[in-house]
Amino acid sequence: MSVSQKSLLICDLTQSYAATGGGGVGTYMREKQRHILERTNHRLLQIVPGEVDRVVEKGRHIWVEIGAKQVRGSPNYRFIMRTGAVREVLEHYRPDVIESLCPWVLPWTAIHYARAHPETALVAGYHTDFPNVHVHRVASQMFGAKLGQALKQVSVVYANVTYRLFDRLYALNEPVKAQLGAWGIHHVNVLSLGVDTQRFDPARRDPSLRAALGLGAPHFPDHGPLLAYAGRIDNEKRADRLIEMFRQLPPEMGAAMVMFGDGKLRDRLIRETQGLPIALPGFVDDRDTLARGLASADIYVSAMADETFGISVIEAQASGLPVVGVSSGAMPARVPAGLGLLAPVDDMAAMARHVQTVWERGAPAMGAAAREHVASRFSWERTFNQLIGDVYPAALARAERRVGARRGRLAPAPAFARVMG
Repeated sequence: MSVSQKSLLICDLTQSYAATGGGGVGTYMREKQRHILERTNHRLLQIVPGEVDRVVEKGRHIWVEIGAKQVRGSPNYRFIMRTGAVREVLEHYRPDVIESLCPWVLPWTAIHYARAHPETALVAGYHTDFPNVHVHRVASQMFGAKLGQALKQVSVVYANVTYRLFDRLYALNEPVKAQLGAWGIHHVNVLSLGVDTQRFDPARRDPSLRAALGLGAPHFPDHGPLLAYAGRIDNEKRADRLIEMFRQLPPEMGAAMVMFGDGKLRDRLIRETQGLPIALPGFVDDRDTLARGLASADIYVSAMADETFGISVIEAQASGLPVVGVSSGAMPARVPAGLGLLAPVDDMAAMARHVQTVWERGAPAMGAAAREHVASRFSWERTFNQLIGDVYPAALARAERRVGARRGRLAPAPAFARVMG
Protein backbone atom coordinates (compact mmCIF):
# COMPACT_ATOMS: atom_id res chain seq x y z
CA MET A 1 0.00 0.00 0.00
CA SER A 2 1.44 3.40 -1.00
CA VAL A 3 1.83 6.37 1.32
CA SER A 4 -1.00 8.15 -0.48
CA GLN A 5 -3.35 5.22 0.23
CA LYS A 6 -2.34 4.34 3.77
CA SER A 7 -3.49 6.60 6.59
CA LEU A 8 -0.42 7.80 8.49
CA LEU A 9 0.06 9.82 11.63
CA ILE A 10 2.56 12.49 10.64
CA CYS A 11 4.30 14.51 13.33
CA ASP A 12 5.87 17.97 12.94
CA LEU A 13 8.37 18.72 15.69
CA THR A 14 10.06 22.12 16.01
CA GLN A 15 11.44 24.92 18.15
CA SER A 16 11.07 27.33 15.19
CA TYR A 17 7.48 28.30 15.81
CA ALA A 18 6.08 31.44 17.38
CA ALA A 19 2.41 32.31 17.84
CA THR A 20 3.27 35.91 16.86
CA GLY A 21 6.19 37.09 14.81
CA GLY A 22 6.82 33.65 13.33
CA GLY A 23 8.53 33.17 9.99
CA GLY A 24 8.71 30.63 7.22
CA VAL A 25 8.39 27.51 9.38
CA GLY A 26 5.11 28.79 10.83
CA THR A 27 3.78 29.43 7.31
CA TYR A 28 4.92 25.97 6.22
CA MET A 29 3.14 24.34 9.16
CA ARG A 30 -0.12 26.21 8.52
CA GLU A 31 -0.13 25.31 4.85
CA LYS A 32 0.80 21.71 5.60
CA GLN A 33 -2.09 21.42 8.05
CA ARG A 34 -4.47 22.72 5.42
CA HIS A 35 -3.16 20.34 2.77
CA ILE A 36 -3.17 17.25 5.01
CA LEU A 37 -6.73 17.86 6.21
CA GLU A 38 -8.21 18.90 2.87
CA ARG A 39 -6.31 16.71 0.39
CA THR A 40 -5.34 13.50 2.21
CA ASN A 41 -6.62 10.92 4.68
CA HIS A 42 -3.62 11.31 6.99
CA ARG A 43 -3.58 12.64 10.55
CA LEU A 44 -1.27 15.42 11.66
CA LEU A 45 0.36 15.92 15.07
CA GLN A 46 2.19 19.25 15.48
CA ILE A 47 4.40 19.79 18.55
CA VAL A 48 5.66 23.32 19.23
CA PRO A 49 6.83 25.48 22.16
CA GLY A 50 4.17 27.36 24.13
CA GLU A 51 3.66 29.29 27.31
CA VAL A 52 2.17 26.25 29.06
CA ASP A 53 1.46 22.62 28.21
CA ARG A 54 -1.62 22.40 26.02
CA VAL A 55 -3.23 19.78 23.78
CA VAL A 56 -6.01 20.50 21.30
CA GLU A 57 -7.47 17.60 19.31
CA LYS A 58 -9.78 18.50 16.44
CA GLY A 59 -10.62 15.71 14.06
CA ARG A 60 -7.47 14.51 12.32
CA HIS A 61 -5.38 17.40 13.67
CA ILE A 62 -3.61 17.32 17.04
CA TRP A 63 -1.94 20.51 18.27
CA VAL A 64 0.45 20.18 21.21
CA GLU A 65 2.27 23.01 22.97
CA ILE A 66 5.07 22.16 25.38
CA GLY A 67 5.56 24.80 28.07
CA ALA A 68 8.91 26.50 27.48
CA LYS A 69 10.83 29.59 28.53
CA GLN A 70 11.30 32.51 26.17
CA VAL A 71 14.53 32.76 24.20
CA ARG A 72 16.65 35.49 25.74
CA GLY A 73 16.31 38.71 23.77
CA SER A 74 13.41 37.42 21.68
CA PRO A 75 9.85 38.58 22.36
CA ASN A 76 8.34 35.79 20.27
CA TYR A 77 10.26 32.53 20.42
CA ARG A 78 10.44 29.90 23.14
CA PHE A 79 12.88 27.01 23.45
CA ILE A 80 11.84 23.54 24.60
CA MET A 81 14.24 21.94 27.06
CA ARG A 82 11.70 19.53 28.58
CA THR A 83 12.45 16.74 26.14
CA GLY A 84 10.83 14.23 28.49
CA ALA A 85 7.48 15.95 27.94
CA VAL A 86 7.97 15.71 24.18
CA ARG A 87 8.84 12.03 24.49
CA GLU A 88 5.65 11.43 26.48
CA VAL A 89 3.61 12.97 23.66
CA LEU A 90 5.35 10.80 21.08
CA GLU A 91 4.85 7.66 23.18
CA HIS A 92 1.16 8.49 23.59
CA TYR A 93 0.36 9.13 19.91
CA ARG A 94 2.97 6.84 18.22
CA PRO A 95 3.52 8.72 14.91
CA ASP A 96 4.49 6.86 11.75
CA VAL A 97 6.65 9.74 10.51
CA ILE A 98 8.40 12.45 12.53
CA GLU A 99 9.47 15.52 10.57
CA SER A 100 11.99 17.63 12.47
CA LEU A 101 11.93 21.30 11.43
CA CYS A 102 14.79 22.69 13.52
CA PRO A 103 18.37 21.62 14.34
CA TRP A 104 18.63 22.02 18.10
CA VAL A 105 17.77 19.49 20.87
CA LEU A 106 14.51 18.15 19.42
CA PRO A 107 16.08 16.17 16.55
CA TRP A 108 17.75 14.04 19.21
CA THR A 109 14.43 13.54 20.98
CA ALA A 110 13.15 12.13 17.69
CA ILE A 111 16.28 10.00 17.25
CA HIS A 112 16.00 8.48 20.73
CA TYR A 113 12.30 7.77 20.15
CA ALA A 114 13.04 6.01 16.84
CA ARG A 115 15.67 3.85 18.52
CA ALA A 116 12.90 2.51 20.75
CA HIS A 117 10.42 2.41 17.85
CA PRO A 118 12.53 1.65 14.75
CA GLU A 119 9.47 1.45 12.52
CA THR A 120 9.07 5.24 12.86
CA ALA A 121 10.54 7.10 9.88
CA LEU A 122 12.59 10.23 10.62
CA VAL A 123 12.59 13.15 8.18
CA ALA A 124 14.50 16.40 8.69
CA GLY A 125 13.69 19.69 6.98
CA TYR A 126 16.79 21.85 6.55
CA HIS A 127 14.92 25.18 6.76
CA THR A 128 17.82 27.18 8.24
CA ASP A 129 21.47 26.99 7.27
CA PHE A 130 22.39 27.05 10.95
CA PRO A 131 26.19 26.49 10.72
CA ASN A 132 26.44 29.69 8.68
CA VAL A 133 23.53 31.76 10.07
CA HIS A 134 23.38 30.85 13.75
CA VAL A 135 27.00 29.93 14.35
CA HIS A 136 29.50 31.38 11.89
CA ARG A 137 28.10 34.87 11.40
CA VAL A 138 27.18 35.39 15.05
CA ALA A 139 30.40 33.92 16.44
CA SER A 140 32.54 35.88 13.97
CA GLN A 141 30.93 39.13 15.07
CA MET A 142 31.36 38.28 18.74
CA PHE A 143 34.73 36.52 18.79
CA GLY A 144 36.44 37.19 15.48
CA ALA A 145 36.72 35.39 12.15
CA LYS A 146 39.13 32.64 13.25
CA LEU A 147 37.03 31.41 16.17
CA GLY A 148 33.86 31.90 14.14
CA GLN A 149 35.21 29.55 11.47
CA ALA A 150 36.26 26.99 14.09
CA LEU A 151 32.83 26.99 15.70
CA LYS A 152 31.22 26.63 12.28
CA GLN A 153 33.23 23.46 11.71
CA VAL A 154 32.04 22.11 15.05
CA SER A 155 28.43 22.76 13.98
CA VAL A 156 29.07 21.04 10.63
CA VAL A 157 30.25 17.95 12.52
CA TYR A 158 27.11 18.19 14.65
CA ALA A 159 24.98 18.37 11.50
CA ASN A 160 26.70 15.32 10.04
CA VAL A 161 26.33 13.26 13.23
CA THR A 162 22.68 14.30 13.65
CA TYR A 163 21.33 14.04 10.12
CA ARG A 164 22.96 10.75 9.18
CA LEU A 165 20.65 9.23 11.81
CA PHE A 166 17.59 10.51 9.92
CA ASP A 167 16.02 8.41 7.21
CA ARG A 168 15.66 11.33 4.81
CA LEU A 169 16.56 15.00 4.70
CA TYR A 170 15.25 17.72 2.42
CA ALA A 171 16.88 21.01 1.46
CA LEU A 172 15.05 23.99 -0.01
CA ASN A 173 17.37 24.58 -2.95
CA GLU A 174 20.10 22.87 -4.98
CA PRO A 175 23.07 24.89 -3.61
CA VAL A 176 22.15 23.89 -0.05
CA LYS A 177 21.85 20.25 -1.15
CA ALA A 178 25.33 20.51 -2.66
CA GLN A 179 26.64 22.09 0.54
CA LEU A 180 25.18 19.24 2.61
CA GLY A 181 26.79 16.76 0.24
CA ALA A 182 30.16 18.43 0.78
CA TRP A 183 29.59 17.93 4.50
CA GLY A 184 29.02 14.21 3.96
CA ILE A 185 25.19 14.28 4.07
CA HIS A 186 23.88 12.69 0.88
CA HIS A 187 20.36 11.28 1.48
CA VAL A 188 18.79 14.62 0.52
CA ASN A 189 15.81 15.68 -1.61
CA VAL A 190 15.21 19.23 -2.81
CA LEU A 191 11.77 20.44 -1.78
CA SER A 192 10.54 23.72 -3.20
CA LEU A 193 8.09 25.64 -1.02
CA GLY A 194 4.95 27.35 -2.23
CA VAL A 195 2.73 30.39 -2.27
CA ASP A 196 -1.03 30.84 -2.14
CA THR A 197 -1.56 32.89 -5.30
CA GLN A 198 -5.27 33.30 -4.62
CA ARG A 199 -4.54 35.04 -1.33
CA PHE A 200 -1.41 36.92 -2.41
CA ASP A 201 -2.79 38.73 -5.43
CA PRO A 202 -2.35 42.24 -6.88
CA ALA A 203 -6.15 42.54 -6.88
CA ARG A 204 -5.99 43.10 -3.11
CA ARG A 205 -4.27 46.46 -3.60
CA ASP A 206 -5.77 49.15 -1.37
CA PRO A 207 -4.79 52.73 -2.29
CA SER A 208 -5.86 53.93 1.17
CA LEU A 209 -3.34 51.79 3.06
CA ARG A 210 -0.49 54.30 2.87
CA ALA A 211 -2.58 56.99 4.54
CA ALA A 212 -3.92 54.49 7.09
CA LEU A 213 -0.32 53.73 8.09
CA GLY A 214 0.34 57.44 8.60
CA LEU A 215 2.71 57.55 5.64
CA GLY A 216 0.77 59.82 3.31
CA ALA A 217 -0.21 63.47 3.02
CA PRO A 218 -0.28 65.83 4.82
CA HIS A 219 2.50 64.35 6.97
CA PHE A 220 4.72 63.03 4.18
CA PRO A 221 4.92 63.26 0.38
CA ASP A 222 3.14 60.34 -1.24
CA HIS A 223 4.18 60.58 -4.88
CA GLY A 224 6.99 58.04 -4.54
CA PRO A 225 7.08 54.29 -3.98
CA LEU A 226 5.86 52.49 -0.88
CA LEU A 227 8.50 49.93 0.06
CA ALA A 228 7.49 46.84 2.02
CA TYR A 229 9.24 44.19 4.08
CA ALA A 230 7.62 41.25 5.87
CA GLY A 231 9.50 39.12 8.37
CA ARG A 232 11.19 39.14 11.73
CA ILE A 233 12.58 42.48 12.84
CA ASP A 234 15.86 41.07 14.13
CA ASN A 235 19.59 40.80 13.46
CA GLU A 236 19.37 37.52 11.54
CA LYS A 237 17.11 39.17 8.98
CA ARG A 238 19.28 42.33 8.93
CA ALA A 239 16.16 44.41 9.41
CA ASP A 240 18.14 47.41 10.66
CA ARG A 241 20.01 47.56 7.33
CA LEU A 242 16.77 48.54 5.63
CA ILE A 243 16.59 51.69 7.74
CA GLU A 244 20.14 52.51 6.70
CA MET A 245 19.17 51.92 3.06
CA PHE A 246 16.07 54.10 3.35
CA ARG A 247 18.08 57.03 4.74
CA GLN A 248 20.14 57.01 1.56
CA LEU A 249 17.15 57.50 -0.74
CA PRO A 250 16.82 61.08 -2.02
CA PRO A 251 14.05 62.95 -0.11
CA GLU A 252 12.60 64.28 -3.37
CA MET A 253 11.81 60.69 -4.36
CA GLY A 254 8.92 60.73 -1.88
CA ALA A 255 9.40 57.13 -0.77
CA ALA A 256 7.87 55.53 2.34
CA MET A 257 8.40 52.11 3.90
CA VAL A 258 6.35 49.66 5.96
CA MET A 259 7.99 46.78 7.82
CA PHE A 260 5.51 44.08 8.82
CA GLY A 261 6.71 41.86 11.65
CA ASP A 262 7.95 41.71 15.20
CA GLY A 263 11.29 40.99 16.80
CA LYS A 264 13.88 42.21 19.24
CA LEU A 265 14.92 45.19 17.07
CA ARG A 266 11.42 46.57 16.54
CA ASP A 267 11.22 48.90 19.57
CA ARG A 268 14.67 50.32 18.84
CA LEU A 269 13.87 50.91 15.18
CA ILE A 270 10.61 52.65 16.06
CA ARG A 271 12.58 55.09 18.20
CA GLU A 272 15.25 55.61 15.56
CA THR A 273 12.78 56.30 12.75
CA GLN A 274 10.75 59.00 14.47
CA GLY A 275 10.01 61.68 11.88
CA LEU A 276 10.70 59.40 8.93
CA PRO A 277 7.98 57.98 6.65
CA ILE A 278 8.54 54.47 8.04
CA ALA A 279 5.89 52.36 9.78
CA LEU A 280 6.51 49.26 11.90
CA PRO A 281 2.96 48.10 12.67
CA GLY A 282 4.04 44.78 14.20
CA PHE A 283 3.23 41.17 13.43
CA VAL A 284 0.20 40.62 11.19
CA ASP A 285 -1.45 37.38 12.24
CA ASP A 286 -4.20 37.58 9.62
CA ARG A 287 -2.84 36.37 6.29
CA ASP A 288 -5.45 38.27 4.28
CA THR A 289 -4.41 41.51 5.98
CA LEU A 290 -0.77 40.79 5.16
CA ALA A 291 -1.72 40.05 1.56
CA ARG A 292 -3.51 43.41 1.38
CA GLY A 293 -0.44 45.13 2.82
CA LEU A 294 1.93 43.60 0.28
CA ALA A 295 -0.35 44.22 -2.69
CA SER A 296 -0.70 47.88 -1.64
CA ALA A 297 3.08 48.46 -1.79
CA ASP A 298 5.24 49.09 -4.85
CA ILE A 299 8.61 47.41 -4.17
CA TYR A 300 9.60 44.62 -1.78
CA VAL A 301 12.93 45.05 0.02
CA SER A 302 15.02 42.58 2.02
CA ALA A 303 18.61 42.68 3.28
CA MET A 304 18.54 39.05 4.48
CA ALA A 305 21.72 37.29 3.31
CA ASP A 306 20.97 33.70 4.33
CA GLU A 307 17.54 32.80 3.00
CA THR A 308 17.32 29.07 2.33
CA PHE A 309 14.17 29.65 0.27
CA GLY A 310 12.41 32.98 0.87
CA ILE A 311 8.66 32.42 1.32
CA SER A 312 8.11 36.12 2.04
CA VAL A 313 9.83 36.97 -1.25
CA ILE A 314 7.55 34.84 -3.41
CA GLU A 315 4.50 36.06 -1.47
CA ALA A 316 5.55 39.61 -2.39
CA GLN A 317 6.12 38.59 -6.00
CA ALA A 318 2.71 36.90 -6.13
CA SER A 319 1.32 40.22 -4.87
CA GLY A 320 2.79 41.96 -7.91
CA LEU A 321 5.97 43.46 -6.44
CA PRO A 322 9.48 43.64 -7.88
CA VAL A 323 12.19 42.80 -5.35
CA VAL A 324 15.30 44.69 -4.28
CA GLY A 325 17.47 42.39 -2.18
CA VAL A 326 21.01 41.10 -1.77
CA SER A 327 22.97 38.67 -3.91
CA SER A 328 23.31 35.85 -1.39
CA GLY A 329 21.56 32.72 -0.16
CA ALA A 330 18.44 31.80 -2.10
CA MET A 331 17.79 35.37 -3.26
CA PRO A 332 19.48 35.04 -6.70
CA ALA A 333 17.25 32.05 -7.44
CA ARG A 334 14.14 33.94 -6.31
CA VAL A 335 14.93 37.13 -8.23
CA PRO A 336 16.16 36.35 -11.75
CA ALA A 337 16.84 39.11 -14.26
CA GLY A 338 13.84 41.32 -14.94
CA LEU A 339 12.10 40.73 -11.59
CA GLY A 340 14.19 43.09 -9.47
CA LEU A 341 17.78 43.95 -8.60
CA LEU A 342 20.25 42.50 -6.08
CA ALA A 343 23.06 44.33 -4.32
CA PRO A 344 26.13 42.98 -2.51
CA VAL A 345 25.46 41.95 1.10
CA ASP A 346 25.39 44.93 3.48
CA ASP A 347 25.90 47.46 0.65
CA MET A 348 22.99 49.70 1.53
CA ALA A 349 24.06 52.45 -0.85
CA ALA A 350 23.76 49.97 -3.73
CA MET A 351 20.37 48.83 -2.46
CA ALA A 352 19.18 52.43 -2.37
CA ARG A 353 20.35 52.95 -5.95
CA HIS A 354 18.54 49.78 -7.00
CA VAL A 355 15.29 51.01 -5.43
CA GLN A 356 15.59 54.20 -7.48
CA THR A 357 16.37 52.23 -10.65
CA VAL A 358 13.43 49.85 -10.24
CA TRP A 359 11.07 52.78 -9.62
CA GLU A 360 12.35 54.71 -12.63
CA ARG A 361 12.24 51.71 -14.98
CA GLY A 362 8.65 50.91 -14.11
CA ALA A 363 7.95 48.87 -10.99
CA PRO A 364 4.39 47.86 -12.02
CA ALA A 365 5.55 46.07 -15.18
CA MET A 366 8.38 44.35 -13.31
CA GLY A 367 5.93 43.33 -10.57
CA ALA A 368 3.52 41.86 -13.15
CA ALA A 369 6.37 39.74 -14.52
CA ALA A 370 7.22 38.62 -10.98
CA ARG A 371 3.60 37.57 -10.41
CA GLU A 372 3.59 35.54 -13.61
CA HIS A 373 6.92 33.94 -12.69
CA VAL A 374 5.85 32.60 -9.28
CA ALA A 375 2.29 31.67 -10.28
CA SER A 376 3.63 29.17 -12.80
CA ARG A 377 6.33 27.68 -10.58
CA PHE A 378 5.35 27.60 -6.92
CA SER A 379 2.36 26.02 -5.24
CA TRP A 380 1.84 24.43 -1.84
CA GLU A 381 0.03 21.54 -3.48
CA ARG A 382 3.17 20.70 -5.44
CA THR A 383 5.28 21.04 -2.29
CA PHE A 384 3.25 18.62 -0.19
CA ASN A 385 2.58 16.20 -3.03
CA GLN A 386 6.35 15.84 -3.33
CA LEU A 387 6.81 15.59 0.43
CA ILE A 388 4.18 12.89 0.83
CA GLY A 389 4.79 11.19 -2.51
CA ASP A 390 8.61 11.15 -2.61
CA VAL A 391 10.30 12.16 0.65
CA TYR A 392 8.14 10.21 3.08
CA PRO A 393 8.16 6.95 1.06
CA ALA A 394 11.96 7.05 0.89
CA ALA A 395 12.13 7.54 4.66
CA LEU A 396 9.56 4.83 5.37
CA ALA A 397 11.40 2.39 3.10
CA ARG A 398 14.63 2.98 5.03
CA ALA A 399 12.79 2.51 8.34
CA GLU A 400 11.35 -0.75 7.02
CA ARG A 401 14.84 -1.97 6.12
CA ARG A 402 16.02 -0.99 9.58
CA VAL A 403 13.26 -3.05 11.19
CA GLY A 404 14.06 -5.99 8.94
CA ALA A 405 17.75 -5.80 9.81
CA ARG A 406 16.96 -5.65 13.51
CA ARG A 407 14.65 -8.65 13.25
CA GLY A 408 17.40 -10.54 11.43
CA ARG A 409 19.87 -9.81 14.18
CA LEU A 410 17.43 -10.82 16.89
CA ALA A 411 16.16 -13.99 15.19
CA PRO A 412 16.97 -17.22 17.08
CA ALA A 413 19.79 -19.25 15.59
CA PRO A 414 18.79 -22.31 13.53
CA ALA A 415 18.76 -25.65 15.37
CA PHE A 416 21.89 -26.94 13.61
CA ALA A 417 23.79 -23.80 14.61
CA ARG A 418 22.80 -24.28 18.23
CA VAL A 419 24.04 -27.86 18.11
CA MET A 420 27.28 -26.92 16.44
CA GLY A 421 27.75 -24.10 18.95
